[in-house]
Amino acid sequence: MRLFRRHRDRKTERPPRPVEEVDLDSLLALVADSLGYACAFAPDGGTLTLSGPRRVVVRLAGLRAEARRRSREDWPTLVSEHLSHTLAAADEPFDACDLAQVRPLLRTRVRFGDDLEPARVVGRHLAADLVEVLTVGHGTVRRPVRPEEVGCWPITPAQALEEALANAHREERLTVTESDLGGVAAWRLSGTTVSAAAHLRRLEHYMPLPADGALVALPAPATMVVHPVETIGVVRAIERMRLFAQRECDRGGDTLSPQVYWWRDGRLTLIRADLVSQDGQTRLVVAPPKDFAKVLAALATRPSGARGDGGDGG
Repeated sequence: MRLFRRHRDRKTERPPRPVEEVDLDSLLALVADSLGYACAFAPDGGTLTLSGPRRVVVRLAGLRAEARRRSREDWPTLVSEHLSHTLAAADEPFDACDLAQVRPLLRTRVRFGDDLEPARVVGRHLAADLVEVLTVGHGTVRRPVRPEEVGCWPITPAQALEEALANAHREERLTVTESDLGGVAAWRLSGTTVSAAAHLRRLEHYMPLPADGALVALPAPATMVVHPVETIGVVRAIERMRLFAQRECDRGGDTLSPQVYWWRDGRLTLIRADLVSQDGQTRLVVAPPKDFAKVLAALATRPSGARGDGGDGG
């Protein structure tokens, strides 16, 4: 009889749920009530159905995963934002927690890191001050994907970002026009979407790149300006591109960065160039990163006839 009872107990008793899950569910119920909703959890804890002004099913797998990554002090804000966001997004024509639905709708948009709260977006640094943010939507109507939405997917955030870049490449090929920036030749790459920087990783598909890479300005999300790094004339190019990007940003609208960057070997590096006013005059103070300073030193000693892989960009 003892063995029979043990066997029966194993069949009928469910294993106790982790305390963390129980606490998170209690918090979900409290927040739902504060929003004016009654709630019912699925037996497996995978979803929460909100009933009230409207009926909304909330997926919880990603939220639970995100809660495990955060301290308990963050849980109230995390749960409140997740439920509020789910209710606000209920009328979207897709379920962002369903990868099959949103996979073709994923794109990236470059944003200033200082303008972002990392806990609310999925992204990675493109440069020290720029972040590629994962977005979802149709056409120009796109929004950042939240971490707890990606947490529902069977792929990692890094894989999702790569899929978003592939989508951007398939969707659009940028137009390339030659520009004269005060005597400096540059190429302007423009598109109709805000994912122009996604094409930076395939820049060699648009133009030949020398071994030392190229200068890049990103004055707007739909625009890149490029100058190959081939001769010491690149010093003048930094000045012209910095002033051009500043003018574009000063015009307002949908702007991005007034700075100039160096693209080489799949990496984008900020070339800090600040406009400094002194004695009634404005001058540009450039602080190149160490690796780029070495390139400048090599270009300065290169014979004038040696231009690397391309022509004279200055």
